[in-house]
Formats: sequence, C-alpha cells, structure tokens
Amino acid sequence: MDLLLHLPHRYQDRTRIVPLRALRVGQECLVQGQVTDSRIIRGRRRNWLVVLNDGEGALTLRFFHFSQRQVENLKIGRTARCFGEVRAGPTGMEMAHPEYRDYAEPPTELEARLTPVYPTTKGLGQTRLRALVAQVRALDWPQGSALPLESLFLLHLPPAGATDDDIAQAQERIARDELTAYYLVMRFRQSQRQSQQAPPLPQAQQLGRTLLEHLGFQLTRAQRRVVREVLLDLAQSRPMLRLLQGDVGSGKTVVAAFAAIRAAEHQAQTALMAPTEILAEQHYLSFSSWLTPLGIPVAMLTGGQGKAMRQRTLEGLASGETLVAVGTHALFQQATAFDNLALTIVDEQHRFGVHQRMALRAKGRTPHQLIMTATPIPRTLTMALYADMDVSLLDELPPGRQPIDTRLVAASRRDEVLARIAKVLDAGQQAYWVCTLIEDSDQLYAESAETTWQRLRAQLPGRRIGLIHGRMKSEEKAAVMAAFKAGDHQLLVATTVIEVGVDVPNASLMVIENPERLGLAQLHQLRGRIGRGTRKSYCILLYGTPLREVSRARLKVIRESQDGFHIAEQDLALRGPGEILGTRQTGETRFRVADLARHAHLIPEIIQEGQRLLTEAPEEAEALRLAWAGGDVGPVSV
Repeated sequence: MDLLLHLPHRYQDRTRIVPLRALRVGQECLVQGQVTDSRIIRGRRRNWLVVLNDGEGALTLRFFHFSQRQVENLKIGRTARCFGEVRAGPTGMEMAHPEYRDYAEPPTELEARLTPVYPTTKGLGQTRLRALVAQVRALDWPQGSALPLESLFLLHLPPAGATDDDIAQAQERIARDELTAYYLVMRFRQSQRQSQQAPPLPQAQQLGRTLLEHLGFQLTRAQRRVVREVLLDLAQSRPMLRLLQGDVGSGKTVVAAFAAIRAAEHQAQTALMAPTEILAEQHYLSFSSWLTPLGIPVAMLTGGQGKAMRQRTLEGLASGETLVAVGTHALFQQATAFDNLALTIVDEQHRFGVHQRMALRAKGRTPHQLIMTATPIPRTLTMALYADMDVSLLDELPPGRQPIDTRLVAASRRDEVLARIAKVLDAGQQAYWVCTLIEDSDQLYAESAETTWQRLRAQLPGRRIGLIHGRMKSEEKAAVMAAFKAGDHQLLVATTVIEVGVDVPNASLMVIENPERLGLAQLHQLRGRIGRGTRKSYCILLYGTPLREVSRARLKVIRESQDGFHIAEQDLALRGPGEILGTRQTGETRFRVADLARHAHLIPEIIQEGQRLLTEAPEEAEALRLAWAGGDVGPVSV
C-alpha cells in the first residue's frame, strides 16, 4: 500500500524521439543519431566528445568520466539512442553524461508510457522502485477498494501522449480522497478525545473576577466571549483542546491568564510554552503583574537561565509550590517535572511540532490544552485541518489601537526614509529597521543586520542605535530589548526575531527592507510591533526594484488592509498556505499527493463530503480512513 502511494514527482518522455534540429536548451528528451565523430580531448580535465547526426542536425555528447571500453563500443558508424538534458556548449547543443545505448542497426521500438521518476532513498534507486511498483500493479486488487486505483495506476505509468492536464486531474482525484481521509482522521481524533478523562476545573474562588476588577482596562466583547468558552471547557472532565486565533494585538495573553487562574484555584499547575525567550519574557512579565497580586506564584524557565535560578524553578515545579511556569522548549525537557500539571498553553503553535507539544502534554495526566496563534488561518482551512479542535476567534481589537499607515517605497528613495527616521527619533519616538535575506541562514541574517547597523550609525550620527539578531546569546537579546523598551536605544536594527513578543508603545515607525522576500502573514506580524501607543504609526516597505507583478500584488494587500484574516485569505490565493499552516502542513500532515497550494479550492467540498460519509455511510468513511491512515491516526491531542 505504501509503495502504491509513493508517487513519482516528475516524468520523462521516452515515448518519442526528438529531431536534433528541434532541440531546445533545458529540454529533457530522447534523441537518436549516428556517431560521426568520437575523440578524447586532453587538458586540465579529460573530455570524451561524441558527435551524433540524424541527417537534419547534430548533437555533442560530453563525458568527463568514461572507460576505454565505452570509447571502443561507441565508435563512428554506430547508432546511439540517448536520454538527457540539452544544454548550450562551446560548439552548439550538447548533453553531458546522458543515458545511452548503442546499436549496430537503428532500433524501432519505443517506450509505450511515460517513465516515472520517484523520490529515492539510499539503497533504493529508480530501477528498483520501478520494478517494485510494476509488481504491485500486477497484484489482484479487490473490487471496490477505498483507494482510487485507476488514478494511482495512471500516475505511476501515464500512457504516451498524456498531458500535464491529464496528470493534474488524476492528482486532484487522489488529493480529494486523501484530504477527505485526513478530515475523517481529525474527526476520529476528536471522538477519541470525548472518552478521555481530564481533571475538571469548575468555578472556585473567583480570582478571575478580582483580576477583571484590577486589570486597568476593559475586555473586548470577543475576549469576554472566548474567556467564557475556555472556562466552560475547563470545567468539564473531557480534556479541552481549543485553538485560539487572534490577530496581532487582539489580547490572547489575557485570555490565557484567566485560564491559568482557574487552574491555580484548584492548586493545579499551568505551563505556557513560547517559541522564543523574548516572547517567553513578555508573557512572564504580563502573567507576573496579573497573577502575583492574587497570590499565584509565577516562574520562568528557559535554556538561557543561570544554573542556580533554573534549579530553584525546577524544584518549585516538582513540589507544586510554583503554579504557573512560563518558558520555552525547556518546559518539556526530561529534567522538568510537574507536581500536578492540569493546563498547557502553547503560543504561536505553528512554530512547534506535534511531538514537542505532546512532550509538554506528557508532563501531566491528560491536561487541558489551549493552543494560540496570531497567524490568522482562513476559515475553510481551519475547518478541515483543525477539525479535531474546538476553535475560538478573537476578531476584535482593543479600543485605542491605532491603524498603521503602510507605504511602499522603492529602495532608490532610501535617503528620504533616513530623513523621516531622523525626524521621528528627534521628536522622542522610536523606530525599527528590519533586515531580511532570502537565504535561510541565521549567520547571513546576522551579517545583513550588522552591516545595516554599521551603515545607519554612520548615516544617523548622534542617535542611539541598537542591534538584535538570532545569533546573539539569549541574555544579549534580552538586554537589547530591555534597553529599547526603556528608551536607551532610539532605533533598533533587527532581523525577523522581533516578529512576535515585542511590545514597545513608543515605537511608531518601522522600516522593512526587501519586504518582497517575506510572506504576507510574516509582514503582518512584524507590522504589529508598532501602533501600540497613542501616536499614529507608519510602516515603510522599502522594496527592491524591479518588483515582480506577483510581489507587487502581495505588497498591495498588506498596504491596503489591517485585517489579518483578510490578509491570510489573500496570502492563500496568491502563494498557497505553506507559511500560514507552518509545521502542521510541512512537518506533520505529510500529504502524499495533496498540495494545499494547488488543492485548497477542494476544502469546502471535502468538509461536506466528510460530514456526509460520517452520517450516511460510516462504513465507507472508516474504509477510506483506514486505507490512507491505517491504524495510525497519530496523537489524539495535538
């Protein structure tokens, strides 16, 4: 079954011979001709050159590694049939190291089908894979299989003349089944969760009401609604698994605080896990200010802590004295033990893999789970890919949040941007300058930020300019952020490490260099670092030229909208959902055929079909689920 679902990622067309006069650079094709020249070129690197001629054109075959036997066999006058990629050479079209066979007489037979090219692994090459798939196809498959066999067989061996549309249609038919099966797996997980037992946390001392009276601000209607949903879940003996979506600045942290208070009222512990130490520090400060006056001890646990402090924190958690722990990956390490963990909260959940979240969950006895994200996920994707979770939505920003004026500025106008920054800094406000690089390398990000930092110090003399990037030590980053928040730094040059968890109300200007290199969701997150005070804030997208049309369209979306959910929908339409879904798409679901960048339009009918199967044809639903997932449906809770 696994082999049948191990599908080719591309095809080679060996069903026809391409005339040599019709070859194009970059084309991968089958050619045939008579050898008219064969010679070895000696120099710094030996080359064996063979010239083919089919009467209408010529092609050079170039070999860097060859044996004397090959040279003797492929001699002038022989016919050769070759498959490879055409490239431009010093004397015309050529192929380097093509697959080839030589003949005394030209053969007439050709492949009847396209040749599949599979993803391979060590010890299992193309030839072996093709042979194994042929054996699987020859098996006596039962009628009424839950797998779309006809489409699968077509994808393994498309007939000669099969078009890209034929292959895409077969892929879509299989993707439809796969996505439906995935939806059924999620619903199966949800039903399994109904039978699990978690410690119920009903209303007790009403410490939450005390916090509400002393917050210093009014909760929005959306916050009040979501708090009620969460607290109602916590009161049940069924473990909560709730996804809390909220746009940048919508107030997810205070919702989490009310949940932690409810657990503390029962002398039960809460663990809040954040992806970075900066964000963990932010949450720790907020929770401490809200919960400590209520008599609820809060501690922080990160990898960057000193040994003595870390040991005290671990002892407090193990004894049960510490009721709330805020931290990073350190929370689920082997050395960390809880006395009575009843609630886990995961912030920016897409930055953690399912096994990391499960490792934290395993620290308790089936604890309740609240999973938060500030990356808005389009509703249709949420309904399918998070069908095992209950979903809450903070769709209202707190009053007083300032709309951000976003402007697109070409890099050629950099001097104007510098003048604007100088004016803002001299007026007593603060600003960010965000550096991006297309390469996925912390070191390169750091070099880019450091270069920019040095340049800006020269261009803006007399101003206090700080620097933060991912390769700095945790304590260094914490010190820089503390200095920026205190106003010691007027301008902060940063990488996307500031995407989450930074709250400096006095920062009213952000410059994002090369924004075309980032996704809309990430740009929206970065922009959310400003607009937190009373002053009007501005975000300048300093783009490189020339700007491609698709990049211009994406930046137009971020310029015209402040609505994270609208931006997410547009991101989905323009570039697919990879970034929106994070590791849940790339590292956890492991779709074999479905590609949400191409098949997201199927989701509404997938949900409808999945619900129909569950209510009208449960046996068919179970067969489809088992065909794709077998007995392994993954962790019940994610």
